[in-house]
Amino acid sequence: MYENFYRLSGKPFQLNPDPAFFYGSRGHRRAMAYLEYGLHQNEGFIVITGEIGAGKTTLVRNLLQKLDPAKVVAAQLVSTQIDANDILQLVAAAFGVPSKGLDKAGLLLALETFLVSVTASGKRALLIVDEAQNLTPRAVEELRMLSNFQLEEHALLQSFLVGQPEFRDIMQSPEMQQLRQRVIASYHLGPLDLEETRAYVEHRLKHVGWKNDPQFDVAIFPSIFRASGGVPRRINTLCDRLMLAGFLGEKRRLGEAEVDEVLQEMKEEQRSGRGIGTARLAPLAGGAAPGNLPSFDPGKLDLDPSVARQFAQLAAGFDAARIEARLSQLEQAMSTTLALMNRIVAAHAIDNDEDSDKAAK
Repeated sequence: MYENFYRLSGKPFQLNPDPAFFYGSRGHRRAMAYLEYGLHQNEGFIVITGEIGAGKTTLVRNLLQKLDPAKVVAAQLVSTQIDANDILQLVAAAFGVPSKGLDKAGLLLALETFLVSVTASGKRALLIVDEAQNLTPRAVEELRMLSNFQLEEHALLQSFLVGQPEFRDIMQSPEMQQLRQRVIASYHLGPLDLEETRAYVEHRLKHVGWKNDPQFDVAIFPSIFRASGGVPRRINTLCDRLMLAGFLGEKRRLGEAEVDEVLQEMKEEQRSGRGIGTARLAPLAGGAAPGNLPSFDPGKLDLDPSVARQFAQLAAGFDAARIEARLSQLEQAMSTTLALMNRIVAAHAIDNDEDSDKAAK
């Protein structure tokens, strides 16, 4: 919406991770250096953790974009609650290794054969596991066992584990001792500081052709930093709403007052549980409440084992965080559209009243 008004080539503060917008803060540069160091070592595990919205996925996608496919065969999987029974299937699928109908022994053999062929061709295999905090201890152990595959003295697989801060606590548990011995480097990605917050905002704006329209007052950046805590995703959410408010108010200059206004609107939406014009689910027919619905026991279903495995794989690939982010974007877009329509209707009504007054005179 506001892109055309401010003559931008795209949306600067989108929530979906995009390596094209990668900003190399001190923390992000250091995390990238650890990943590149891991690639140079070509063995073991690299662990990167960070708060929700800190930019971990963007970091990973930036790394993948820089990899030479002639040298590295990379696979990425985003984990939900994946147990040992599913992790090997997902790793095989991520690398494109056929696994249908294979038991665990056959699956391990297929993966080892694939990894040997990759190494023999002069390439290296890299597995990146995002949202690693969702892995069960047994699933992590399966990944560790995969790191045992070797060709002569060369490791066949290297793994990067990327997760939220609680993954650090998981790593300290007694059952993770053998994995900790395979970790060659780990880094926690923290939030941006005040200076980096300003540079981050301006970096994203300039990437879409920002020519100081709207103009940001210098005092606006401490407000953005305080409200977001320096977390990139929160900065994106706040600045996107700020740009939208500027567009709706036809403002060419944004300052602390506009930030305060947007923050107040967002707080009111959180208190009410919905934004202006947000769609709501209609009650169930007959007024039945969800708690009164008949109970459902999936164990009573007589499913073919292959169908059950397909359902398990679908569930494992379900990325709740990404879907939630997209639903949030959709909800925001709908609310914004309705708010804009209300303004247009109100302005049209005022014009009609003025025309009527003129006609009466």
